[in-house]
Amino acid sequence: MTSAPLPHRVVDRREETHDTVTLTLEPCGEALAPFAPGRFAMMYAFGVGEIPVSVSRILDGGRLAHTVRAVGAVSRALCELGPGAQVGVRGPFGTGWDMTAARGRDVLVVAGGIGLAPLRPLIESVLAEPDAYARLNVLAGARSPGDLLYPEEFPRWRRPFAEATVDRPAAGWAGRVGIVTDLIDEAGFTPADATAFVCGPEVMIRATARALVHRGMAPARIQVSLERTMRCATGHCGHCQFGSLLLCRDGPVVGHDRAEPLLSVREL
Repeated sequence: MTSAPLPHRVVDRREETHDTVTLTLEPCGEALAPFAPGRFAMMYAFGVGEIPVSVSRILDGGRLAHTVRAVGAVSRALCELGPGAQVGVRGPFGTGWDMTAARGRDVLVVAGGIGLAPLRPLIESVLAEPDAYARLNVLAGARSPGDLLYPEEFPRWRRPFAEATVDRPAAGWAGRVGIVTDLIDEAGFTPADATAFVCGPEVMIRATARALVHRGMAPARIQVSLERTMRCATGHCGHCQFGSLLLCRDGPVVGHDRAEPLLSVREL
């Protein structure tokens, strides 16, 4: 981990939705330490500021892909960058998805909105070792068909089940309409022998975890990625405090057995 941003060059820019792009970066010189699925970087738009962004694909040669949604000044500046532009990147930070806990078991991935981005490296890791895991199920929800990330990748993810649902359909949409928890009963997994990975809006995380516990999954087998405002990414500024946790250091990925008592407190 480095506390100073290292310069990276944008080598590819892909528009995912009307407000979301994926930037593929390569180091201009020194590379960062290797990332693991679920960990994040601090991305610095020169002259604007710095924000945390999860890695959405881990490539060879120190290259990383980050999927960024334009919701503030820094994220908008990052989304406007094109090939050849430079950004500062430091990291990796935080906890990643515990892939070891899922080996030999069914894998259930549940994502809401841009929460699919930090889960994509996990999905690719499972697909890269098909004999190390049992069944893979990918469930994703989005506000509308135009907000769905990576739709072209879903056919490749079906081992045996990958499905998306939207809150509001649009003309030409022939897929599911509803909330992502509606898909849980259709997924092919054995609750007592599965590990779940969940990322998305907090209300979706709570609803998904409740549904999985109701199906018979132990809370410790449900890994969730939590979000609070992160400034330093080193656990010093305290902006990301969530109860006893500092999410930039103790998270963002934690077991639901640790998260549930905190998520149930409205003031947190």
